Amino acid sequence: MNAKSSFTLTIDTDELKRARRERINRIAKWILPSTVLVLSLFIWHFYVTINEVPHYILPGPLKVAESTVTDWEILWPATLVTWRLTMWALVMAVAGGVILAVAFTQSRWVEMSFFPYAVILQVTPVIAVAPLLQIYVDSAFLAALLCAWIVAFFPILSNTTIGLKSADHNLQDLFSIYGATRWQRLRYLAAPSALPFFIGGLKIAGGLALIGAVVAEFVIGRAGTGLGLASTLLEASYRFNFGRLYAALILISLMGVVIFVIMSLISHLALRHWHESALKREQ
Repeated sequence: MNAKSSFTLTIDTDELKRARRERINRIAKWILPSTVLVLSLFIWHFYVTINEVPHYILPGPLKVAESTVTDWEILWPATLVTWRLTMWALVMAVAGGVILAVAFTQSRWVEMSFFPYAVILQVTPVIAVAPLLQIYVDSAFLAALLCAWIVAFFPILSNTTIGLKSADHNLQDLFSIYGATRWQRLRYLAAPSALPFFIGGLKIAGGLALIGAVVAEFVIGRAGTGLGLASTLLEASYRFNFGRLYAALILISLMGVVIFVIMSLISHLALRHWHESALKREQ
């Protein structure tokens, strides 16, 4: 066997090993979390069964599944309300955060005027703001929406502002040499530089929008408005209906997982062809 054949054989072997390793990683990515979930459910079930724990203290997984099916007519509308709250809050946060971030980078006076108030919105606990909004806003849904928006707004604003300011200074000088307009700088230089930062803020804001919606429902739902899953969870705790309570809690968690998957997909589609964080590297 000559040196060329030996070299080709080594490359083929390395490629086969790499392909095998990637295939194993793809399978393990799904098998390992699923195994942990199944084992956790079994442990939960046997603990409740062996110790004869009353369902009004800790319902077993079968009881939770039964409550999910029997109370679906209550849980599904509540899920839709919480989902609408979260999505509208996220859309409003993206629109307001991006517009204000662009304004900040285009005018130093605008940034100095409004950024302190954006920080105040971020550091003020939403649980303290919700009762005030409930008083001054007629619609309970709108009051909860504003609370969720307050929580989700700042990560979009902060990350996008940093991203718009992070364009390479050499490229900025090049744009100046060629006499680029402010719009051309924003579109062809600042916006692509800001996209990874915006995506990072979007991932954070997606989870925070759900948290804000749940917190707002906890506070505003006490008045009997019956908003979404959090209000349903709160009502179930008052009635000691722990099966419905756990079902609502699981649905909230699943909603968070769905939001995370959507945000990860957006990140993958937006960055996969050009950004370092999304490019696959040979191991």
